[in-house]
Amino acid sequence: MNCATLPDKITAGLDFQARLELSDYPAPDWQLSAVLRGPQAINLTATADGTAHVFQDDAATTAQWNAGAYWFSLRVTNGTSTLEAGSGELEVLPDLAAINTPYDGRSQAEIALSAIDAVMAKRATQDQQRYMINNRELWRTPIADLLKLRAYYATMVARERAARRGKRRFGRAVHVVFRQQ
Repeated sequence: MNCATLPDKITAGLDFQARLELSDYPAPDWQLSAVLRGPQAINLTATADGTAHVFQDDAATTAQWNAGAYWFSLRVTNGTSTLEAGSGELEVLPDLAAINTPYDGRSQAEIALSAIDAVMAKRATQDQQRYMINNRELWRTPIADLLKLRAYYATMVARERAARRGKRRFGRAVHVVFRQQ
């Protein structure tokens, strides 16, 4: 059985098209639909193109989609049976042309890294790790712990940025060939 999936990201306000070749469930014998659930309910129906299933919506339709994380189920039916051909998670990105308010497009890791850097910059001028005023006590995160957190988030941000540039997550590929003797 083959497993179908949708793209990891869809941008609201832009044309959307996904072509799925399902050898176990070829069109037009099988009809394919997608059920997306997240910030809103989105239901898609594919059209047949030969034996392939094609989802497509225009920019005006996708502009109505709320940005956020969605979980999807791809379902095929032949009139008597309904089966799940695939499932997963995707992200609907906001339509930047439609945003009129301040927008921060950074990932959670980028936001966390910036916050850690800001804390460390402020800490450079403060030497107390702990102090007490009127029976209230404040403990600051030790610099060593902040450095560990910063290294963790810096690695995550570097991987995200490399992925956006189309680079591999774990460095260069090493190709190995095994030959039987």
